Amino acid sequence: MLKRVEATIAELTRRRTPVTFQAVARKAGVSRTFLYEHPEARQLVESARDRGDGRQRVDRQRESDAEAAWRERALNAEDGLKAAHAEIRRQRARMGQLLGQIRELEERWSDESVTRLIEQSTQMKERIRQLSQDQRQLEERLQAARTNSRFQDRKIAQLEAQLLELDRGGR
Repeated sequence: MLKRVEATIAELTRRRTPVTFQAVARKAGVSRTFLYEHPEARQLVESARDRGDGRQRVDRQRESDAEAAWRERALNAEDGLKAAHAEIRRQRARMGQLLGQIRELEERWSDESVTRLIEQSTQMKERIRQLSQDQRQLEERLQAARTNSRFQDRKIAQLEAQLLELDRGGR
């Protein structure tokens, strides 16, 4: 019976399934009383369970680190998006000022001045187009980061639920 217990523990560990007295008893075909009363069997289960707890703590820490990284990326994307919006507003305001100046002084300007202003206007339009494109990319990144964050939140909730079930089942 002890060999069946050892084999069952090895299988559960290999499958990364939590090692509990109940799970070992069920899979090995022995009673829980045997596992609790037999010192060698009890020691095997307890040491395997302790090793499993350490792995789970490491896995939880890795998940926590990954979630923090995604949240940081989402915050960075939001900051970038805000900066892009502010720059677009500044550029539009500047274009409005320049267009107003063109209307006011159009009659007094030479062809060379008009050409220069047209070039500046064209450059500003190109800059606005580039900023708009950057804004769209940042919005897409933000959406992806939010989606990943929601996925990570759901994954964490599932893992916490599993832990609660295992805690209840192990008692």
